[in-house]
Amino acid sequence: MSDTSTIQTEATRRRTFAVIAHPDAGKSTLTEALALHAHVIKEAGAVHGKAGRKSTVSDWMDMEKDRGISIASSALQFEYAPEGHQGEPYMINLVDTPGHADFSEDTYRVLSAVDAAVMLIDGAKGLEPQTLKLFRVCKARGLPIVTVVNKWDRPGRTPLELVDEIVSEIQLQPTPLFWPVGEAGDFRGLARINADGEAEEYIHFERTSGGSTIAPEEHFTPEQALEREEDVWETAAEEAELLAADGAIHDQELFLECTTSPLIFASAMLNFGVHQILDTLCELAPAPQGRASDKKALEAAAGGNAAAIAEFRETNDEFAGVVFKVQAGMDRNHRDSLAFMRVVSGEFERGMQVSHAQSGRSFSTKYALTVFGRTRSTVESAFPGDIVGLVNAGSLAPGDTIYAGKKVQFPPMPQFAPEHFRTLRAKSLGKYKQFRKALEQLDSEGVVQILRNDARGEAAPVMAAVGPMQFEVMQARMENEFNVETVTEPIPYSVARRTTAETAPELAKQRGVELFTRTDGELIALFGDKWKLAFIEKEHPEFELHTLVAD
Repeated sequence: MSDTSTIQTEATRRRTFAVIAHPDAGKSTLTEALALHAHVIKEAGAVHGKAGRKSTVSDWMDMEKDRGISIASSALQFEYAPEGHQGEPYMINLVDTPGHADFSEDTYRVLSAVDAAVMLIDGAKGLEPQTLKLFRVCKARGLPIVTVVNKWDRPGRTPLELVDEIVSEIQLQPTPLFWPVGEAGDFRGLARINADGEAEEYIHFERTSGGSTIAPEEHFTPEQALEREEDVWETAAEEAELLAADGAIHDQELFLECTTSPLIFASAMLNFGVHQILDTLCELAPAPQGRASDKKALEAAAGGNAAAIAEFRETNDEFAGVVFKVQAGMDRNHRDSLAFMRVVSGEFERGMQVSHAQSGRSFSTKYALTVFGRTRSTVESAFPGDIVGLVNAGSLAPGDTIYAGKKVQFPPMPQFAPEHFRTLRAKSLGKYKQFRKALEQLDSEGVVQILRNDARGEAAPVMAAVGPMQFEVMQARMENEFNVETVTEPIPYSVARRTTAETAPELAKQRGVELFTRTDGELIALFGDKWKLAFIEKEHPEFELHTLVAD
């Protein structure tokens, strides 16, 4: 076990961040380009479906490869040393997140487990609805944001127009660090912007075949850039100076407060501007910090032995970690599940005995992995900021805390209220045993909620989801991972509420209402629509009805 100074040193060189964006902004392509520039892979793949291209390493589900979108978060870990960096390289923990709105819950959970975010914007489309939603979550959680305008190799909007939109729509001030030389669709390179807002260097990129390898760079002084690019360079330099005159200059304190955002233009497909993104994250993104215990857990402890639970966990304290995702089916050779854990404090060692804060039980972490897309390798130790996969930790759920030493319990993960409901049953009665096993496994991942009641029976439970695409994923995974074909049928409900055992008998008598029990034992009432719910609340103010959201 390392001493506290070693743990702090290791934490200091960690950078843990998520890539967030609207669907098709290029998140997975950027994720793989970052891995390419760290020399972890030799050749980058692009979104499946274009002739001769491969699927990205972070998109491992068949549905992701077929549709060219991310529908599950994926964790990648690798070392990276910026050019000229002295000492140990940085340890990068990069989480690629789903962009599709139907999988927002997965993305929100990831954002509670990282220290910064890269907000990826399509240079032609600008800010889109999902980007806006995710930004607000980052702002609420105090996550510093690096803004990357992607796809600058394609025709799009002007850079100043995009900056104005970001300022006006989300009140986030972009501060250019690398400004584009050449308009959208004519991406020649980047102007490096110094602390005074001046273009101090021109970085010219050379295209490679299909953008599958690192793009060679040439570096020029401003005078050389003017001679080479003429008015194109002059325009870039003038735009940067214009923004600087308006106060758009990087300030580290304002960045950490999520008031400003370093701005970089790039083309992930061509590998232009990619290592500049990595360098910026290493230089500016915060290292892992300590974390406070959940207020409700502290209040509960106050009624008994308040001293038994820690109010705060510093990074160099004893080990503690938080589970932010449970995922099965990542490797068809292993019928297991992985609980993705973010190390919050101390040193994690494989095989160590830890305690589960929610249940009070103790268990051994014999099988622990680091994950690179779908590839897994055994991890012997990990430090604050690292993402570790715990194998077959069946008792763990998203939001759970595990720890050694003095108890700590971190705040729970955000949970969304489902708006879509369908029954699920196996096509063949002969597959019922596999069906139940698959249902139990996928239910433990905590995205689709499983509801049951006596009237429908165990063979036809109800799935409750944030978005309808989650049902498609559920069916596809049951077939591919458990060899169970299923049938789904819609049911006439669109609103869910938690209720109590006291309210349930009378509530069950109401028309247009059906009661279920969720896997965690909560009583859930489904209503036909919001008007039905409003009518019942008006007629029966004594009924206890609560939203399913718990943040």
